[in-house]
Amino acid sequence: MQVTTTSPTAEAGSGAGGANRAALDKVAQQFEAVFLRQMIGAMRSASLAEGITDSSATQQFQDMADARTADAMASKGAMGIAALLIKQFGARVQDSPAAPSSPAAPDGPAPAEGA
Repeated sequence: MQVTTTSPTAEAGSGAGGANRAALDKVAQQFEAVFLRQMIGAMRSASLAEGITDSSATQQFQDMADARTADAMASKGAMGIAALLIKQFGARVQDSPAAPSSPAAPDGPAPAEGA
C-alpha cells in the first residue's frame, strides 16, 4: 500500500515553527529508513539455504547495499511511514514565537548611578 501525499518539506513554514516542522520531517524519514533496514534484514535472514558465495565479506556488502536501498526507499516515501508519522505528530509541533536575540536597549544615554 502506498500513501500519496504532498512533499513534507514543501509544507514547512518559516521561523521556529518551520524549524520544528523540518526536524519532524527529517526524523520521520530517518525512522522510515530504520524500519525498512530492519525489514530488509529480516527478509534476507529468512534464506533457506547457504549459497556458494556466502561469507562475512559478502554479508557486509549486502548489509551496506540493503542500507542504501532502505535510505533510497525512505527518501522517496515508498512505504508512506514518514508521511503517516508527520500526519500524526504534525499537529503537536507548536509554532513557538521567535525569542529576541538580545534585550531591548533604551534609547539615549544610560542614566548615571545614584541619580
